[in-house]
Amino acid sequence: MQTKSENKPLIVITGAAGFIGSGIVRHLNDCGNSNLVLVDNIYKTDKWKNLLGKKYIDFLPVEGLFSWLEGRESDISAFIHLGACSDTLEADGDYLMENNFRYTRRLAEYALKHQHRFIYASSAATYGDGSLGFSDDHDLLDQLQPLNAYGFSKHVFDVWAKRQGVLDQLVGLKYFNIFGPNEQHKGRMASMVYKMLPNVLNEGIVRLFKSTEPEKFADGGQCRDFLYVKDAVKMTCNFLENQIGGIFNIGQGQATTWNTLATALFQAVDKKVNIEYIDMPSDLAKQYQNYTCANMQKYCTMHGIASFKIPFDYTVESGVIDSVRSYLLKDERW
Repeated sequence: MQTKSENKPLIVITGAAGFIGSGIVRHLNDCGNSNLVLVDNIYKTDKWKNLLGKKYIDFLPVEGLFSWLEGRESDISAFIHLGACSDTLEADGDYLMENNFRYTRRLAEYALKHQHRFIYASSAATYGDGSLGFSDDHDLLDQLQPLNAYGFSKHVFDVWAKRQGVLDQLVGLKYFNIFGPNEQHKGRMASMVYKMLPNVLNEGIVRLFKSTEPEKFADGGQCRDFLYVKDAVKMTCNFLENQIGGIFNIGQGQATTWNTLATALFQAVDKKVNIEYIDMPSDLAKQYQNYTCANMQKYCTMHGIASFKIPFDYTVESGVIDSVRSYLLKDERW
């Protein structure tokens, strides 16, 4: 815990003990900012380990945030709202709507009323099967067809903000496949880099799903837009330095096959590549995306990035190596 600096306003970060949230705390600390109020529920997980060594002035439970905000309107400059149920297989739609839509709407209304910067996590899951593409153009929002209740709960807030005419006053980030350190608490929702590593170390094998569209994708040739968490965090925090508004994709802007990802994982631990292809569970096959690739044109245009080439610090392969060698093998956090 730190004492609040009188010269700097507060940044409130929800989901702060989570994967991307704890990375944002680390990044802001590295940039010299510890005037942070962290919001999360730790429950019986070891998410608290993600905050070891980090600097902030207070830690609040999710249920206590709105009472804490009373009377502190002038102390706050921004919200980074990442707190949500992110389980794409969660079947309780009412629970998802309460956590991912209504809570977000209430917090956004507070931020708008008091003119605070509001950056929130939308999701690439809102794009559904990808048949409409992966463009973050606001004009396409109403056409999107999420494949699951999680994607729907995120989509509903995006649409609400658009229809209220406030979308350009907020920043919604559609994260694609983010991977890296600080995922230990995520269970089945952790990235495949994290979940595949034990099999590589203990059995010398990676098991990938067979293709459900063999006419389009070979086994293991299904594609995802993978992005290392350190780059995702940096891109997120860039929005604290400007007044750009709207929905933006957060991804590499290029597709990587599962075979390529698995190969990078074997290389990270100096083992021979050994991939086995297995049948996909039926419940997953109904909502599985065989291809995702973020359209990054709007992000580049709004940030003045020439030739639409974002200066990432990591490729997918170097991100896998950094994640595995610097953190996962040592069971350390970023």
